[in-house]
Amino acid sequence: MQNITIEEVKERLDKGEQLNLLDVREPHEREEFSIGGTHIPLGQVMMQADALENLKNQEVIVYCRSGNRSGQAALILETMGFTNTKNLSGGMMAWQSKFGS
Repeated sequence: MQNITIEEVKERLDKGEQLNLLDVREPHEREEFSIGGTHIPLGQVMMQADALENLKNQEVIVYCRSGNRSGQAALILETMGFTNTKNLSGGMMAWQSKFGS
């Protein structure tokens, strides 16, 4: 697992790049603020990983509130054969602090 910065992801999104984003926060957190992507709460990642099967060899950027749960999710995905997982450093807290909501 690698880390990726909020600045890099924001720049890529602003350029219109299609990113494989995975939000592992709880539903109420996602309702408050989201940068998009697939939503699978951390506790369900193992059970629902087949929904991401087509991304096994592609870059998957995982995010959460602070970067802790997404780091765990990225490691889980790696153990399931995903080859290019990235954890969004600082998560949505850092994103909102720097870029607003």
